[in-house]
Amino acid sequence: MPQREYFGYGSIRNLKGILEKEGSRSPFLVTGKHSYESCGARSALEPLLIGYKTARFSDFSSNPKIEEVQKGFEMFKLGKYDIIIAVGGGSSIDVAKAIKLFYFNQTSVKVPLVAVPTTAGSGSEATHFIVYYIGKEKQSEGKPDLTLPDYVILDPSFTFSLPREIAASTAMDALAQAVEAYWSIYSTEESKEFSRGAIKLLMESLETAVNSNDRTAKANVMQAANLAGKAINIAKTTASHSVAYPITSYFGIPHGHAAALTLGEMLAYNSEVSDSDCNDARGAEYVRKTIGELTALFRAEDAQAAKATIKGLMQKAGLKARLSELGLKSEDIEIIIQNGFNPARVKNNPRLLTEDDLRKILKGIY
Repeated sequence: MPQREYFGYGSIRNLKGILEKEGSRSPFLVTGKHSYESCGARSALEPLLIGYKTARFSDFSSNPKIEEVQKGFEMFKLGKYDIIIAVGGGSSIDVAKAIKLFYFNQTSVKVPLVAVPTTAGSGSEATHFIVYYIGKEKQSEGKPDLTLPDYVILDPSFTFSLPREIAASTAMDALAQAVEAYWSIYSTEESKEFSRGAIKLLMESLETAVNSNDRTAKANVMQAANLAGKAINIAKTTASHSVAYPITSYFGIPHGHAAALTLGEMLAYNSEVSDSDCNDARGAEYVRKTIGELTALFRAEDAQAAKATIKGLMQKAGLKARLSELGLKSEDIEIIIQNGFNPARVKNNPRLLTEDDLRKILKGIY
């Protein structure tokens, strides 16, 4: 079944019709610990859930661990709930997807999943991928016909209470996803169209949405995050995301901020692709054309200027752009390389990336 999407202020009211359509009597909510109340979701959902048997699971970290996911799965299974409603950021939606997957693996029953993002950035509501951690190792799995949420409610009103740092980090995550999907070796015309839409909206509204509660800007960034999620669902992420995971898991930098740190540098690096180091079967000339298109989307004259634009966006959103400013030591670069050189994601990058290349890039932002 294709996703059903509801977008706009007040779109949360569509939840009642979804529950009726699915014949649900016992919804299982997966939410953030504190954000569920602070963002206004609780006061919006409770009137819609009167008369239903409900349970709420929120006992997981911002980078969910496998044992936390397992705990939620056991709670869901024991309570015999009939629909999952994920309300929160990417972590809440990822945990909900994982519970759905684990339940299907054990019972062969597909439980409907409703995703209600309360941040504008992860795009998890638009992908079938699931992120959780075993120790410090990031795992990613999912099944396209199973873990893509069945319903998505994009109500920007839930993003108004986001702390500025989280709003900035999640918006930069959306930007990184859109850019990486655009240059990915798996990009298609469809994924590029999603990426273009996301980048245009973010260029227009990211700074305003992070620094004020402008209704139009908030809605634009939420829509951009959804488009970026749709882009990576097709094309996947590349090197900047691969490097981001150890920056988050070892040094506590929020994921979107971590992904943005190398984005501009990687754009400049990819612009210098040659026939000898091109990973994309469409050829080096195609990749250079793609980077040129991205440069134009950033309203920049060349890749170096686009790199500066990305750095400027980070700084205008209040995010530090250098590893040293974030408290990392020069020797920490080796930890990032050892744990962020994911062969699959590095292979997705249009230009061959070696450990030495990555070392230079990381030293460049130190």
